[in-house]
Amino acid sequence: MRPELLTPQQPPSTFINMDNSITADTSTSAPDSCCDGASQSIDRAEAEALAVRLGAVADPVRLQVLSIISNSPSGEICACDFVEPLGKSQPTVSHHLKVLSEAGLIAGDKRGRWIWYRLGDDAVSGLAEALGGVVVSPEVPN
Repeated sequence: MRPELLTPQQPPSTFINMDNSITADTSTSAPDSCCDGASQSIDRAEAEALAVRLGAVADPVRLQVLSIISNSPSGEICACDFVEPLGKSQPTVSHHLKVLSEAGLIAGDKRGRWIWYRLGDDAVSGLAEALGGVVVSPEVPN
């Protein structure tokens, strides 16, 4: 008999150890389920919408854009004013502004040649709240 194989006479709770010795599971209780079971707290459509918003902020330049807007004394910034602090070309800045706008994180108003951007209504707090609704911290016993 090869030691690494179980013979039909061995109960299923018998194990062959690395040193070829045999160990039997002597527990008398029936095995419980290994898992608590999965529950879904967010549906697919909500998950996809949140993923778009999270994807929009998953870029250093876009985080800088949000920071620049939120730190503006007036709460809004002209698109032309992002180029220098970001160190990016106008087309690149426009791309990042478009991604943030499509995700609902910023909103813009055209004034003359330029668009002035501000944070979307409840953009940051809404994103944090949505993420908090998906990821629930476990209660820690005192």
